[in-house]
Amino acid sequence: MSEQQFTRSDLTRILLEGAGAEEGVDLNGDILDADFEELGYESLALLETGGRIEREYGISLDDTALTDVHTPRQLIELVNGQLLAAA
Repeated sequence: MSEQQFTRSDLTRILLEGAGAEEGVDLNGDILDADFEELGYESLALLETGGRIEREYGISLDDTALTDVHTPRQLIELVNGQLLAAA
């Protein structure tokens, strides 16, 4: 059985599709531990991102958990935890 993984590339793609990127922010740079607000993404953008992830990956993400993540690394870990639980 192959295990589906949510990667940094997946997150970057979904962020760009849903909310775009602020001028001067390079999502291909070293962003894993940067705060989402520093990257220009506030809570509404993260909720939209969460909704896109849920639809694409067939998982459910708790809104509270989404608002508790502050970095791309934390969001990737949250999604991968849900994917593992759903497997």
